Amino acid sequence: MAIKSHKDLEAWKAAMALARIVYSISAKWPSDERFGLISQIRRAAVSVPSNIAEGKGRGSDAEFARFCAIAFGSLMEMETQLTLANEFGWFSIPEYETAMLEISRVGQLINGLRRRLAKDR
Repeated sequence: MAIKSHKDLEAWKAAMALARIVYSISAKWPSDERFGLISQIRRAAVSVPSNIAEGKGRGSDAEFARFCAIAFGSLMEMETQLTLANEFGWFSIPEYETAMLEISRVGQLINGLRRRLAKDR
């Protein structure tokens, strides 16, 4: 892959934007969830771009693909946590829909990156 830095990857950029959305949304959740769901979802949100960056830094397409798979797993974890928070009524429908659209977009970008890495091997 000819990309020099993880910062050049659309998947990383979109995952960073999603992490900012998750932090913003979760800041409004009940304070007694600070060490519960808020902490978990924020860790998952940070994990997605972090694993993309770490994988890119590993130097091999196989390692990069493995870390992209981990990032995708964290994305699915985040989706589950947002769905649960929505069921608790912790944020508005537009916020939920926006977050879900962004999760879908990031997932497509990660999967596209994984396909590209598999093709290049």
